[in-house]
Amino acid sequence: MKILVAVKRVVDYNVKVRVNADQTDVDIASAKMSMNPFDEIAVEEAVRLKEAGIATEIVVVSAGVAQCQETLRSAMALGADRAILIETTELLQPLAVAKLLAAVVKNEQPGLVILGKQAIDDDANQTGQMVSALTDLPQATFASKVVIADGKATVTREVDGGLETLNMDLPAILTTDLRLNEPRYATLPNIMKAKKKPLDVTTPEALGVDVTPHLKTLKVTEPPVRSAGIIVPDVATLIEKLRNEAKVI
Repeated sequence: MKILVAVKRVVDYNVKVRVNADQTDVDIASAKMSMNPFDEIAVEEAVRLKEAGIATEIVVVSAGVAQCQETLRSAMALGADRAILIETTELLQPLAVAKLLAAVVKNEQPGLVILGKQAIDDDANQTGQMVSALTDLPQATFASKVVIADGKATVTREVDGGLETLNMDLPAILTTDLRLNEPRYATLPNIMKAKKKPLDVTTPEALGVDVTPHLKTLKVTEPPVRSAGIIVPDVATLIEKLRNEAKVI
């Protein structure tokens, strides 16, 4: 079974981002970039399925600027077999990414597609669901456990009331939760091997997808600075401040 994994190049989660001078976006000009953490979990799950003898090939795909090749090489150092970059300098919004991934799914015909449940730069949590709708494949979001057997996927996911178990026919779309697994570190030999693994570059035009943005960001601002907390002497004072100063009761 072939597994297709989508990975996104985002600002490293340890970086404190700042708004640029003209307030049109966050300033990432010199920021460290890395693979979206939820996508690392998706790659790890695909690698574990291959190690278990369930998957035969892992293909990672990313869309964006040429530097996304670094993210794809990182995924191949973790165990993916080959990569596809959909290169574009256009600002990609979730629907455009979903259309690109749907086109790749049509070409590659994977048995399973795994995505992170969301990217840490926009927290949109939309792409996996959109890919499912565009490809007409069953989906299970927020997967915390995955079992593949007899052409079906059994997925455990967290819901408000506890855990939910879904059974789906393959091919299917999965999005990963944090609890699904703990990604491994790439070893130096695997990093060196990843440099020689095949990486194909295509474009949205070649896939027949229009990625023109339909949403416009009006302004980006820093969150308001929180004021320092205070210690009140008793409950009566707390209630008085909540009622007369904070005006929340």
